Amino acid sequence: MAEPLVKVKDLKKHFPIRGGVFGGIVAWVKAVDDISFDIYKGETLGLVGESGSGKTTAGKTILQLYKPTAGEVYFEGRLINNIKGEDLRKLRRNMQIIFQDPYGSLNPRMPISEIIGEPLLVHGLVKSKKEMLNRVVEVMELVGLRPEYLNRYPHEFSGGQRQRIGIARAIVLNPKFVVCDEPVSALDVSIQSQVINLLNDLQEKLKLTYLFIAHDLAVIRHMCDRVVVMYLGNVMEIAENQELFENPLHPYTQALLSAVPVPDPEVKKERIILKGDIPSPINPPSGCVFHTRCPIAMPICKEVKPELREVKPGHFVACHAVK
Repeated sequence: MAEPLVKVKDLKKHFPIRGGVFGGIVAWVKAVDDISFDIYKGETLGLVGESGSGKTTAGKTILQLYKPTAGEVYFEGRLINNIKGEDLRKLRRNMQIIFQDPYGSLNPRMPISEIIGEPLLVHGLVKSKKEMLNRVVEVMELVGLRPEYLNRYPHEFSGGQRQRIGIARAIVLNPKFVVCDEPVSALDVSIQSQVINLLNDLQEKLKLTYLFIAHDLAVIRHMCDRVVVMYLGNVMEIAENQELFENPLHPYTQALLSAVPVPDPEVKKERIILKGDIPSPINPPSGCVFHTRCPIAMPICKEVKPELREVKPGHFVACHAVK
């Protein structure tokens, strides 16, 4: 198999909680706790799980927006954990992010010509303002925005248009890898499909590789080639798209998929209700982090953390019950 574009190995990201008189560290939030997976060139890898499972933190840590607590991230075979200064700036050209909130991720004081064009100036890719504007117009047309909008401000656009501005800003540098952090969850359903189709078209035209973070399984099924299922900072299952949706092996994945509504009223589907709430990442359960809510938990699940094993070609599961 080809060398992965992005390789994530035993990645951890823990955030300190400070308290007491001297503001010392009293606990750690284990947002991402030992995850591993590969992302291959040209594919869309889905990252799915409940709110609070560590998906966004994982994406931002891969991009080095957060520095990892432990573990390794490789981009094009190069370890990027400790890259700083000019090397990090060069790396940023090839790794971009589309943020979840199209309202909060755009500077309200900048016209969109500057919002989209600023990365070109930061990286010294244009020699004049005219050259910058030409490139900005080119990218605006790619994402379905009219050139006459150049001097408008973010508040003058709808949610869907703002997300298109965010996408334009991410692709203006011709990156190789883009983290899509729930890019449609804040949009109306009617607009979501337009943005998803746009992302698919851009991937084909620009040969992009996506890490697509979402909690909507219908969107994941439509967008992704392979899927990683996360729970409380850990990877539960990794499989090809069709294999995961037709043959989920982990009890958590089965519960997630059972919650997806079926449009046909004749089809009866058994709903798996998980007991209790997702535990706190400050004090996660011992052994398998899912054992407190798992319908088939065994004594070993409380004691021993299951390793992520390949049980079929390309299908990995972290569960003691799956042979």
